[in-house]
Amino acid sequence: MALLMRSRLFWRRSAAAAGTYSSAVLGFLGTIVAAHVFSTRTFGLYAIVLAAAGFFQSLLDLTMEEALIKFGFRYVTREDWGRLRRLFSSAIAVKLTGGVVAAIVLAALAPASHAILHKSDLTTPLAIAALLPLAQCTENVGGVAMILRGRYDIRSFFLFVSMALRLTAIAVAAPHGLTATIAAIVAAQFVATAAVDVAGWIAYRRFPQAPSVPLGAERRDVFSFVGQSSIASAVTSLTTPLAILVLGRVASTIQAAWFRAALSPQQAFAALSSPARLILLTEQTRDWERGTRGAVFAGIRRYMLYGIALVAVFLPPLLVFTHDLVRLLFSAKNQGAMDATRLVIVAGALRLVYGWTKSFPVSIGRPGLRIWTHGLEMLVLVPLVGILGARWGATGAAGAVLASSAAYCAYWTVLYLRIRREPEPVAPPAEPVAA
Repeated sequence: MALLMRSRLFWRRSAAAAGTYSSAVLGFLGTIVAAHVFSTRTFGLYAIVLAAAGFFQSLLDLTMEEALIKFGFRYVTREDWGRLRRLFSSAIAVKLTGGVVAAIVLAALAPASHAILHKSDLTTPLAIAALLPLAQCTENVGGVAMILRGRYDIRSFFLFVSMALRLTAIAVAAPHGLTATIAAIVAAQFVATAAVDVAGWIAYRRFPQAPSVPLGAERRDVFSFVGQSSIASAVTSLTTPLAILVLGRVASTIQAAWFRAALSPQQAFAALSSPARLILLTEQTRDWERGTRGAVFAGIRRYMLYGIALVAVFLPPLLVFTHDLVRLLFSAKNQGAMDATRLVIVAGALRLVYGWTKSFPVSIGRPGLRIWTHGLEMLVLVPLVGILGARWGATGAAGAVLASSAAYCAYWTVLYLRIRREPEPVAPPAEPVAA
């Protein structure tokens, strides 16, 4: 039986890695296809439209999924199915509201895009992109239901499906222009979200069904967790789109296009650690709720050792062959992204080693840590992009990315050492479920 369980765990982890890596490759291919098909100017506009959509979605959406994971595992451990049901129904309502509000704000922004961003030809693509927050708002709720069942492998498969649909949309529509491409991406997202939601509903229905029960005394804790997670996620998600928008404001559209291309290695490094982070989020949250803190810290140490080994092997050749990679992936017309890409590669390597910081605050129930760490990152990045980007364009903006990544990692080192020395808290007794 133990051998069977280990085999099943190995299969799930392997499948999660395969699905996540495949989705990352498809997402990267989408950027490559857009860079090759569009002119450099149109690719810059494409980057600005998606950045604006991501900016307002992150700004106006409440992050319920992290609270769903943290408190969901708590209720599953207690077999408190009534409160689990209330938690999910509340999450769906909140996510739908956030998606609608973000869509309205983006639609209102579209007619003023030229006055705000000093770029023409953005009104119609932005108006269509306003549907993206609505199309995507409930996707993560369905994904959390799979994670609570321990099926991060299925969640990874749907990440692959989502990216496959987006790549197909870009490949088919890009030859027809920017507006057609944004419309196709929106349609693909609606289909992807519907697929995830159906699978999530099936996973959720496998839990024992019970009447919805008020959250009771934990209601305040849930609201606090959601508030902190929402601020942290907004700061995290806004950082890169805001940097692109700032560079688009202080430099040319071509420089914004080169910066967008140069950021691709950062996405690749994040994708490389993504399966491990998904597994850490699932298993470490469960371990922390069960009181086995030592397993959580041991997992972080293993992760960092593996990350350092990967960086030591792959970073030198990546830096040596950056020029060839840029020409191969983004064509000769985007060679101006070469120096910026090299700087982003170094920043991405740092973030790979510290990839565990994405899930750790959620696992230990302290999402506010992400506010401070990502807040520091934003405070370093955005002003530096404006200052260095105005002088050196995409290369200056990439230098700002490296500086902010170094500050982020240094701060997390200090925080981790402090948390590691903290005494284990005494768990409060579970609140009884009303009969």
